[in-house]
Amino acid sequence: MLRTLYAKLAAGLVVLFVTIGLLYALISTSATRYYLQEVNQAFNKELARNLVADRNLVAEGRLNQEALKETFHQYMVINPSIEIYLLDLQGKILAYSADPGKVKRNHVSLEPLMTFLGGAESYPLLGDDPRSHDGQKAFSVTPVPTTDHPEGYLYVVLRGEEFDSVDKVVRESYFMRLSGWAVVASLGLGLLAGLIVLRLLTRRLHRLSNLIATFHQSNFTSHQPYLLEHSKSSDEVDQLGATFDQMAEHIKGQLDQLKEQDSLRRKLVAQVSHDLRTPLASMMGYLESLELKGEEMGEPERKEYTGIALRQAKRLSKQVSELFELASLDARETQPNCEPFPPAELVQDVVQKYQLRANQQQIQLSMTPPPALPFVFADIGLTERVLENLIENAFTHTPTNGRIILSIDDSDSGVVIRVTDTGCGIKAEDIPHIFDPFFQSGGKSSAGDHAGLGLAIAKRIMTLQQGDIQVTSALGSGTRFTIILPLAETYIPSD
Repeated sequence: MLRTLYAKLAAGLVVLFVTIGLLYALISTSATRYYLQEVNQAFNKELARNLVADRNLVAEGRLNQEALKETFHQYMVINPSIEIYLLDLQGKILAYSADPGKVKRNHVSLEPLMTFLGGAESYPLLGDDPRSHDGQKAFSVTPVPTTDHPEGYLYVVLRGEEFDSVDKVVRESYFMRLSGWAVVASLGLGLLAGLIVLRLLTRRLHRLSNLIATFHQSNFTSHQPYLLEHSKSSDEVDQLGATFDQMAEHIKGQLDQLKEQDSLRRKLVAQVSHDLRTPLASMMGYLESLELKGEEMGEPERKEYTGIALRQAKRLSKQVSELFELASLDARETQPNCEPFPPAELVQDVVQKYQLRANQQQIQLSMTPPPALPFVFADIGLTERVLENLIENAFTHTPTNGRIILSIDDSDSGVVIRVTDTGCGIKAEDIPHIFDPFFQSGGKSSAGDHAGLGLAIAKRIMTLQQGDIQVTSALGSGTRFTIILPLAETYIPSD
């Protein structure tokens, strides 16, 4: 079966060479025969007239029948390659030199004869062959007894039956067979050379096919490069190989990324299960206690149990909302609606929103007076969400009588907003993971209200807005979060 490209090309080349050989044989045979007829007729175009003159076929203005019979007899013996026929003015055959039993026509068309006598411009000019019902051959013709007073025509077929027999023998002779074998050998050598050339041209494609098959069999994990480092793409096959190398590396990278994401997903599911189970179990425990001992409890105790269950329910609701928000941001279902706005006004509004909580926790929340700032290009609601997450995170880790300070400034990369607290700080080894979901100092999920999703959400939002968020901290010396918002004139819309 022709399953490989080389086999298909080789089969095509064989068919092509065989076709060329057959066409060559057909064309050369036809051309040779045509050439011989043309030469023979041009060379013997006066043969009929010369026979009449040399053999004294016309005497005293009449056709000499005795001389004609003698001519028939002599030419059958001396030159059997020609056949002589005597025709009347309508083309009917009156006499001939051939064997009587082999003449199959009794009439010859006069149209080619008239063309010949009128002076044909090109040869060969073929007339009817009396030995065949539909065959035609080169001829010579002349009126008899004279051109001025014709009574008929002397019609000479230049390649008679004897000539055809000899021609067939010659074509089947050693020389013709040798010529045929020479043609076959030449075509065979050309075919062999063509197959070798095709093999050389397709070996790189064959190698590339094997590399692709090996890559597939390895479940897209093991890739052997097609091009070496010092190779350069030159033709389409090399360019295809280079594209395959790039595609294979991209697929491997995507598979590694999928494996990593799957590992993170499993970890996330486990972490989510833990963080949701804790408030849920606490809430269910207090509710079950109320159901079982509600009548035995005093009013203060029932209120306490109800309050604890309500707080756990709120905590659970907040964690679920944050999970949905993070999932929406990761899936890019939430897209920023960016517009130019003054950042100082937004920061001032957020600070005022948290003043009551700051007073309740006895924490000083303030904003340093900002300089004149350009407009930023961002989503107002999402940016406010980032600032709220950072301030709430600062409230969580800042002790009583501590301070939370918001400052705003401009830089070459955009407008910079800093949230600085005097809290406990972050360990140096925890800083690279501070924006990971559910991450807490020491690598554990919080047992309190904080689910470890606020900073992860802030990071996703800033990435969507083409901004940035950074953190600097020292254990026991407080923490500073910095967000950078793009300027309105430098923002480039993303796809």
